[in-house]
Amino acid sequence: MDYRPLPQAPEWFLRALTVDQSDIEVRVDGCTIHALGCGKPGARGLVFVHGGGAHAHWWTHVAATFSQQFRVISLDLSGHGDSEHRSRYSLEQWTEEVMTVAAAGQISGPPVVIGHSMGGFVTIATAARHADLVSGAIVCDSPVAEPDPEIGAYRLREAFGRPRIYPSVEEAVEHFRTVPAQEHYLDYVIDHVARRSVRPVPGGWQWKFDREVFAQFGGGLRGVALPYLSRVRCRFALLRSEHGLVTADIGRSMYDHLGRVTPVIEIPEAGHHPMLDQPLILLTALRTLLADWEHSEPRRRAPGDLPPLR
Repeated sequence: MDYRPLPQAPEWFLRALTVDQSDIEVRVDGCTIHALGCGKPGARGLVFVHGGGAHAHWWTHVAATFSQQFRVISLDLSGHGDSEHRSRYSLEQWTEEVMTVAAAGQISGPPVVIGHSMGGFVTIATAARHADLVSGAIVCDSPVAEPDPEIGAYRLREAFGRPRIYPSVEEAVEHFRTVPAQEHYLDYVIDHVARRSVRPVPGGWQWKFDREVFAQFGGGLRGVALPYLSRVRCRFALLRSEHGLVTADIGRSMYDHLGRVTPVIEIPEAGHHPMLDQPLILLTALRTLLADWEHSEPRRRAPGDLPPLR
């Protein structure tokens, strides 16, 4: 799809969108998984994981800015974006997709995995299940102590509505909404994300994500993500949005589960989707963490603190 940014888009955003990206496709358990790659092959790697109902391009304007220093991969989890849909989904299977894409992405050494919302739950499970293959994990507003926002909204029939075909991309973009909603958005970011969220179907355009993802996780991801939190032993950081879903209490709870050795950082003025309203602050937080991890020794859990993974 040809895309023209809105006229008011700032220069930093336009530069990010002009970074060359290549398509990557891998097969995982019989399903084709799509990803975007940029940056120099063979460099250290970052892998970006989107939230529920989203796709790789939610991260493009943030992720592409790292292309001078890293090999950067943003994937579409199965049931999302340009990846194929499955008959059944699982958190564990999504972790396999993350690691398979990372292995195919021409990354040097274990990558840092960065996930937002539901993608943060996937990131936590990936870091726990593939400890030797992940060098660090950064989670953005993923409330492990609460039901997943996308899933909860689906249960209440408030999230994505019934499947609908729009006669044009323009009409689809007009109906684009985030789950949960937030007070502020940058219009040029929303326009880019929304236009990448639809696919052509007979009679018009339809959202790319598979609603069965939310039907299958009707009880939320909290129950399956929480046990993995205490198993993470790589570098880890939690970014919580000031107006997001990770409250101060949830942040403290996650800090405790992580052995009280990981930073919990608030993104000021941000809603649950910080890449849509405060991308430069989010970008600064990510750059600061990655720079610090280059030159500091991590605090480690005390011996015996890691519980058995059931």
